This record gives sequence, structure tokens and C-alpha cells, in this order.
Amino acid sequence: MNSEILGVVITFLVTVLLAYPLGKYIAKVFKGERTLTDFMNPVEKFFFRVCGINPHETMNWKQFLKAMLTINMLWLVYAFFLLIFQHKLPLNPDGNPGQTPDLAFNTAISFLVNCNLQHYSGESGLTYFTQLFVITFLQFVSAATGIAALVAVFNGLKEKTTQNLGNFWVIFTKSITRVLLPLCIIAAIFLAFNGSPTSYDGKDNLVTLQGDSVQVSRGPAAGMIAIKHLGTNGGGWFGANSAHPLENPNYFTNMLEMVIQVLIPIALIFALGFYINRRKLSKVIFGVMTIGLLCLLIPTIISEINGSPAIEKLGVLQSTGAMEGKEVRFGPAASGYWSIVTTIISTGSVNSMHDSSMPMSGMMQLLGMMINAFYGGCGVGILNYLIYLIIAVFIAGLMVGRTPEFMGHKVEAREVKIAALVMLLSAFLVKTFTALAAYMVAHHPDIAWQVKPGAWLNNPSYHGFSEMLYEFTSSNANNGSGFEGLGDNNIFWNVTTGIVLILARFLPIIGPVAIIGLLAKKKFVPESPGTLRTDSWTFGMMTFAVIVVFNALSFFPALALGPLAEYFSMY
Repeated sequence: MNSEILGVVITFLVTVLLAYPLGKYIAKVFKGERTLTDFMNPVEKFFFRVCGINPHETMNWKQFLKAMLTINMLWLVYAFFLLIFQHKLPLNPDGNPGQTPDLAFNTAISFLVNCNLQHYSGESGLTYFTQLFVITFLQFVSAATGIAALVAVFNGLKEKTTQNLGNFWVIFTKSITRVLLPLCIIAAIFLAFNGSPTSYDGKDNLVTLQGDSVQVSRGPAAGMIAIKHLGTNGGGWFGANSAHPLENPNYFTNMLEMVIQVLIPIALIFALGFYINRRKLSKVIFGVMTIGLLCLLIPTIISEINGSPAIEKLGVLQSTGAMEGKEVRFGPAASGYWSIVTTIISTGSVNSMHDSSMPMSGMMQLLGMMINAFYGGCGVGILNYLIYLIIAVFIAGLMVGRTPEFMGHKVEAREVKIAALVMLLSAFLVKTFTALAAYMVAHHPDIAWQVKPGAWLNNPSYHGFSEMLYEFTSSNANNGSGFEGLGDNNIFWNVTTGIVLILARFLPIIGPVAIIGLLAKKKFVPESPGTLRTDSWTFGMMTFAVIVVFNALSFFPALALGPLAEYFSMY
């Protein structure tokens, strides 16, 4: 095993070792048990008092969703107007202009929904004020929204029969004060001491070793970089994201950022077992998701280490692997690992340029986002997995001739319809909008090229199609990474991806919360010898098969037109 592969293995093992105790801690926080962070109680009570919130009020699933959606609508309006008028606000030492309405529309939605798709360059598209009070703020609240929705599901699963899914405001607040903020402070300190800037000064003038004079952007970046990974947000303080030496100064910070972006998604899987006292179920879910990770990761690392066969035909030895678009500091294996974890958990941050990935790697990245349930984002990963699980319960029930049951409650037509609609929504959004973009390029080049050829789509043929497919897949998965050969800062991309972003964020949250809310108020059915055990490894593999079959049927034709065609063209 070479040192690059060893680094990947150690990074994953450290993540799991930290996630297990963190999962136990998270379960204690939301169960109301004593924890080390109880000193935050007065702060939380102060917020509740100022906001007029009764922390003891119970909420059914409809009230819970109403609270969640209304506050998110308010944040959207707040972010939109601050981005438009950012040039008139303080903390703008570099004199950056305000965003256009279509770009502000896209940016506000993108960060609200935990996607962080950036159609602007970080250091030149925003001011320090909007980086902190729009971007960083939304990175906290969007992650907390996802965690709150998952804890509501936990509450529905925990009780035999209930209509109380918990108080949204209490769960949301504790997600920030007890989980996100403490971890963010620790991560930001590590980043700051390793070279990530924390200054409020403007650009610095430097002279390079070649004698060139350059301007280097700075800013209070360390805290934003910490929460962008911990909250599975993504986005970059700098346009190059974590390939930038100030966002990701060395190999230690590279490992740190890879660990913290996967930490909470895995911890929440373990928290499920501790919270509802079904540890075997959480282990099965973790096992299925880890198998899914490996199915995507192994081909990616092999592909990146071996490089392009088209270059080998020319007699060029690729001893360092496929290094185009990658940082020499990290290498193809670490970059390959990052590219997969960042796409399966919806972070979307990058330490290499995905547009330069090998075709097989690009397909694995796309599949990670299309499935969107292997670990997934903060809270929403398990919610997405729950949809597949409900479908698997329904199919298995039909196979054995029993009414499907999940956690002691009968799964009936209403729940299955909701799950099916949420599942089909993903494929509909990705393929419909990709087809629209392809139509625009083929039949309306005068609009698509936006003044000059190449202003929209810089690559022809299979890879150009992959760029468009990736943009909408990333938007649908609330991921935010991109094949950046795409010129995406124009009205078409800003508006269409904005529509996909908001639909693909909230409907897959509403669906699982509604399903659990409906199930939880039904009469509890005790387990019997004929009960289908959803915490068995057999059922876990059944769920994995549902994931594979559904996504193959939904997305194989699109993948065949893009990365698969590009892969075979190299030979």
C-alpha cells in the first residue's frame, strides 16, 4: 500500500472513530440528557425569551414543517436584498460590486438550501460583510434545518404512537449551539494556526520569486471554511475553493477538511441507533452506505492513479497519475477520495477541479449525487435513505404477501405514494432541465453562447453534455460542485438551477417528515414471527438493491451520453 492510499484509509478510519462518540453525544443532546455543553442553556433561554418561543410547545408534523418553511422563506428574502446592495454595506475593503438580481436570486437560494452552488468567484463576488452575514450565517442555519428535520423523524420513530415530532425552534437552536458552533470553533482554530487567514484587511500586494507583483485576497476565512465543511455546505471563500492554498494550506488541513465534512453525516447515523435504541438498525444503515461509498471510491482512485490511456498510447509515462486540475500537494488518491466524499455527502467543496477528472471518476461523482443517500448531507442524508427504505419495505411486503410494516406501523398507500413522488422528483428535475439546456445549445446558439462562442459551454461532444448534466445533478443533490468548463453566470443557468435547488431541497425534506408523521400516529403493531425485520443485513442488501436498480433505470441513458461515451472514446 503506497503512502497516498494509506492517507485515504487513515482519513476514513479517523472519521469513523470520531463519529461514533459524536453520535452518542448528539443523541444525548436531543434526548435532553446532561452533556458538557449544558452551559449554553442560559443562551438558548435568552433567544427563546426574546423571540417569544415556548420551548415546551409540542408540534405535529404539519406544524413542524410550517415553522421550518416560514423561517427559511424569511432568510431567502434577507439574503437576496443584502447581496444586491452589498456594495453599499460596510466591510468591503476591496470595493466589490453588488450582485445582479438573477445572480443574487441564485446565490441566496443556493446557500439557503445547503447547496452553495457558486456562479461567482468567492473573493471578488462578495464582500466581507456578505461572506459573514449572508453566506456563513446561511451555512449554519441550513445545516441546522437539516438536522432539525432528522431529529423530528427520530422523535416519530422513538415512540410507539405519537403526534409530537418535537419543537422545531428548540431542536434548530440546539443544533447550532450544541453541535455546529462548538465543532466549528475547534476546526477554525486548527485552520487559523495552519495558515488560513482571519484578517479583515483588504488585498495584500506581494512580489513573487519571479519578480511579478500580485494582489492576494484575504479576509476572515477560517471560520467560514470550518462551517462550510462541518455543515456539508461547500462553497469557497476563494473562487478556487479548497484547492486554494489559503483555504487548504497543507496536507494536515486537507485531512482535517476531509474528516470534518463527513463527520456529522456519519455521526447522525450512529445517533439514530442511540436515540431510538436500535443500534443494529444504525449499523446496518452505516454498512449499506459504506458499501455504496466503496463502490464509487475504488473505481475513482484506480482511474485517477492510472491516468489516461489516450496519453499512454503516445508513449508518455504517467508515473504521478492524472494530475491535470489537481494540487501537487495532495495527489490523485487524496483528490479522488475528496471528490467522492464531497459528492455523496452534498458538501460540494473541491480540492481539485472535477472538470479535469477522468471520465470514470466523473461518472462516480455524478452517481454519488444522483443517489444522494450514502451518508448524505447534515440530516438530509438519512432522510433520503428513508425514502429508499420505505420503497424497499413496500416491495418486500409484496414479495412475501404481507402488509408492509416499518418500526411497528403499517406502511399503506399514502406513505408509498409520497415516497415514490419524492424518489421520481430527482430524476425528473435532472433530466428535464439537462434536456432543456441541451436543446438551447443545439437550437438557440445565439442565446446560449451569450455574445461570444464558448461563453456558455466551453467543451464539445460528450464532455460538454456531462458539464450540463453535472450542473443540474449538483443542483438537485444540493451539492454545489461543478464541471467548471461551464459558463454558468447568466440568466438561464441562474434561474433554472435556482428552481431546481429550491424544489430539490424542501420536497425531499417534507416527504420523509410527512411519512413519519403519518406512521407515528397509527396504532403500534407488535413484532411477530412474520414481521419483516428492517434491521437485518438481508433487508439492508434489499435496500441497497433498490437504490442500485432505481438509479440505473433513471440515469443510465444520461450517463451513457456523457461520461460513459467519453470513457469508451479514450480507447
